[in-house]
Amino acid sequence: MRYTMWLCLNQGFYSIVRTKDLPPGHLLVRARREGDLEKLWPDAEVKRTVRSDYLFRAIVPEQVVAEAVAREVIGIDYDNFKSSVDDQALHDAYLIVWRAMARLQRPAPYSRG
Repeated sequence: MRYTMWLCLNQGFYSIVRTKDLPPGHLLVRARREGDLEKLWPDAEVKRTVRSDYLFRAIVPEQVVAEAVAREVIGIDYDNFKSSVDDQALHDAYLIVWRAMARLQRPAPYSRG
């Protein structure tokens, strides 16, 4: 069984998964950009691999993952997520995600329907 979570933060995009081959109590955290994993998990041993869909990955205890995510939630100080993203490339990527997800909503955002 495999569970996946995407985490869109204003400093990075993350994929968090649990796979059957992980040690008990651990999660695999993944990122597409160098340095993003270390922003949340500075003590993690990050590995780079071109053999998987995410270039950077680390196995992290689930409690450490949960604490980092909780810190991010508690630290929210903005009223518009996309506007809180300073990195232009990341902002633009999130805008594409926002538009794709907006197509799922009925009525569409701002349609007054």
